[in-house]
Amino acid sequence: MHSLVEPNSWVVLRLPSGNLRVLQVTPNTTTSLGKYGSFPTNLIIQRPYNLIYELLDRQPDEKFNRLRIVPAAELYADIISSDANTPTSEDATPAPEAEGDGDGDTPPTGVEYSLVDSNSGTVVATTNRVEIDASARQTLSLKEIEALKKDGTDAGRELIARLMLSHTAIDQKTEYSLAKYKLLKTRKYIKRFSVLPLDVPMLNYWTLEDKDATKIMDMREEMIALLGCWANVHFGGSDPCEAQPVAKIKQEGEDTNMEQQPESVQTSSSPGRWLVVDDTCGLLVAAMAERMGILYASEADKLAKEQRGAKYSNSKQGDSSGGQQPVSKDGEDQIRPPVKQNDDVEVKREPEEATLQKSPTATHKRSPERRKDDVLLYAHANTITHIHSNSQPNLSFLRYYDFDITNPTPSPYHPLAKRLMSLSWLQLLEPDLDPTYGSPPPNVTPEELYSWKTNRRSAFHRKRKRWARTRHIIETARKGEFSGLVVASAMDPISIMQHAVPLLAGGAPIAIYSQSIEPLTELADCYSLQRRAAWATNIPEEVAGKTLEEQEQWPGNEEFPLNPSLVLSASIQTSRVRKWQVLPGRTHPMMSSRGGAEGYVFTAWKVKPAEGKVEARGKLRSRKRKVDDQSAA
Repeated sequence: MHSLVEPNSWVVLRLPSGNLRVLQVTPNTTTSLGKYGSFPTNLIIQRPYNLIYELLDRQPDEKFNRLRIVPAAELYADIISSDANTPTSEDATPAPEAEGDGDGDTPPTGVEYSLVDSNSGTVVATTNRVEIDASARQTLSLKEIEALKKDGTDAGRELIARLMLSHTAIDQKTEYSLAKYKLLKTRKYIKRFSVLPLDVPMLNYWTLEDKDATKIMDMREEMIALLGCWANVHFGGSDPCEAQPVAKIKQEGEDTNMEQQPESVQTSSSPGRWLVVDDTCGLLVAAMAERMGILYASEADKLAKEQRGAKYSNSKQGDSSGGQQPVSKDGEDQIRPPVKQNDDVEVKREPEEATLQKSPTATHKRSPERRKDDVLLYAHANTITHIHSNSQPNLSFLRYYDFDITNPTPSPYHPLAKRLMSLSWLQLLEPDLDPTYGSPPPNVTPEELYSWKTNRRSAFHRKRKRWARTRHIIETARKGEFSGLVVASAMDPISIMQHAVPLLAGGAPIAIYSQSIEPLTELADCYSLQRRAAWATNIPEEVAGKTLEEQEQWPGNEEFPLNPSLVLSASIQTSRVRKWQVLPGRTHPMMSSRGGAEGYVFTAWKVKPAEGKVEARGKLRSRKRKVDDQSAA
């Protein structure tokens, strides 16, 4: 996560009322804060996060509001003043002249008047308006409050000071009641906000509190942390073959049949491959990607993307000049026609001397370079394989991190482009029934391919690349050897474990989240100690005589819904972080909090059963003989 607000990034604005607003920082636009006002978005770009801004009054010659960074001394003025020796009189007393913030944006405020609590000596309100002191004991009417709100002077501080000073029973309030009253009025009228980064915890909090919590299955931040810890989600190491393509389709010189499978991938020696079933709109995938270090694009990737965009814009400008490029050769200006790039051939520029020496009657030969749709840029390690139950994966929350899963050609500069693979349950269990996997592109000769029109040839390459990508994802997923399994789904966990456990490597952790405890209790009973004892003493007849690989694929029966010998240490747990009010002498948990599902996590480990029976070897010494030896000694 970057420490500065980047252009076109998603941020969270925390308003004085405590509400959150998620928006995209688009340059050269205006950001509206509703009743508080608006400001140019460029004022917060390339600024640090977690700063508190204040909307200044609009100048007569300007059409927008400027921002002022509120210093820490002003934010904690009440706390600092409570420790100092301040006057105890309720009457407004003049304070020393306040200085500006040093940046030249705001002039000195001049004489400042303060309202001090008589019991604690705390400064309740401060202002530099003399007329407020004159009417300190007058009660404001609703019409006067609305007039002050329309004026919008002093970022709302004048209105707050008037409300505090016009309160006739202000001297009767206790210290806690006075602080609560001031906080209530400040949240209602002050024109301040803060810019926060939209990381995974903030996205989870915003969805729970302000949006629809059912989209993420009421999953709290502590539940996400438990899933990541128990599944041992971490950076799985750099890809040793990252510079090489994962799979490719053989060239016409090797075999012209396009229905062949891509080259096999060694998944058993590839660490950091996690299997995930996510029904939380991508929140769980985003949390796992953040722990694995592949959620945010690096600075090198962003720089390469910017350079490519600048190069593309320059090429477009060059094409608009007529489509011809001047070439200087021996002092003469010559015009070279533009090189037309085909969709299936990578054009390689040659030196100018070789170009000029060629005969104009020479025929164009097809470049032997590999076509662009022959290469599948997927990583071997540190990847996430997502299984969904829909026609398209629902990972909409990833768009807040500049990744669109619905785009058939995502940006190659984002880490998730080559490390996030998604497939449906149909593609995993019955791949031949999938229309994309089961209908490979036809066998077309190069001569016939070049005779097609550009649109038809482009459609053929898109279909061929989509088929190769789908086939690679399905084949690598069915080979298994995943490092862990993470589930947050409304599906029956028993049915998920039946098909997902055989895909895990030995010792892989398992973490499953459920809103209620009943489905996880049934799952834990399938792997209980009593089930394993019954399995060892009376193995089902349909499993007897089968190999370990065949036993893992066993669908189960009524007595044994799952093979209990494949999972150990099954347990269920939950956790909830309670909010506390911390005040001197008044520390206690908050009596009211958000409701919703409690949430539970099932944890276990995949094991490989030993072949045959475990036998104890060695000489067994009887107890009677041991007692006789001790008595003789």
